[in-house]
Amino acid sequence: MATTPAAPSTIRTLPSWLLGRAAARGRALVADALAREGLKMWHHVVLSAVADLGPVAQAELGRSVSLDPKDMVGVINDLQADGLVERAPDPRDRRKNAITITARGRRTVARCAEAAEQANAELLAPLSPDERKWFLDMLNRVSGISGVSGTSDVEGTS
Repeated sequence: MATTPAAPSTIRTLPSWLLGRAAARGRALVADALAREGLKMWHHVVLSAVADLGPVAQAELGRSVSLDPKDMVGVINDLQADGLVERAPDPRDRRKNAITITARGRRTVARCAEAAEQANAELLAPLSPDERKWFLDMLNRVSGISGVSGTSDVEGTS
């Protein structure tokens, strides 16, 4: 198995480079886990968003996950072809499509969420449970994400 060559010394100590490497490893682990469930990363993101928001207008769905409308059409087409979502005219505005998750889609989201959790557990395996809590708290603060549950119980945070 080939290993990734070390970055130049002026780069490998930069937090942004380290975060990028960790993110790339995490994405690869999750993508592999999702592939075993038959989904690609964007399919999982969109399906999860439909599960949370649905029924949801297709345009609103695209904005919620920051996916270009042209790409959203392809992802929705794939999910619909697999019987994971249904697309129908939005009852509030018949000019728009509303996307709804199917029962099969809900089962798929549950399996994929478990697969992603296992992949992330593998990513964070080198850390103790307390280190994981601190790490996630720090990532949330550095990323500017607020209101994420599960990190407010870390002692010393507000």
